Amino acid sequence: MFRRVLLLLAIVWASPWTLLGLLAGLLGLATGGAVQRTGKVIECYGGALQWLLAKAPIVGGASAMTLGHVVIGRTQYDIERTRAHEAVHVAQYERWGLFFIPAYFACSAWQWYRGRNPYFDNPFEREAYDTAD
Repeated sequence: MFRRVLLLLAIVWASPWTLLGLLAGLLGLATGGAVQRTGKVIECYGGALQWLLAKAPIVGGASAMTLGHVVIGRTQYDIERTRAHEAVHVAQYERWGLFFIPAYFACSAWQWYRGRNPYFDNPFEREAYDTAD
């Protein structure tokens, strides 16, 4: 019972970003994409999400991206290939809630200011890469 309450609180804490992810997923679905659920995560891919992620501000774009409890990806293969990495981001959203995106961008800006890579040296990404490997 206690674990369910904690899970519910984590879902609510991350819900503002999850709602944004659901909107992105609806855009993908409306443009020919697909949606599936894996555990507590809704995974959306295809359609306009392919174009959107290709424009992400990292070299080559992004294969997938997490918004709360929603992962958007270019293709189903990208969703499957990045699932462990994106699951770490879901856990980060559960810890940071509404503050995740501002903290993420602040870390990226700090890395850029220090002359480092704002994506690969971001501690949120480092945790995801280290944990998922």
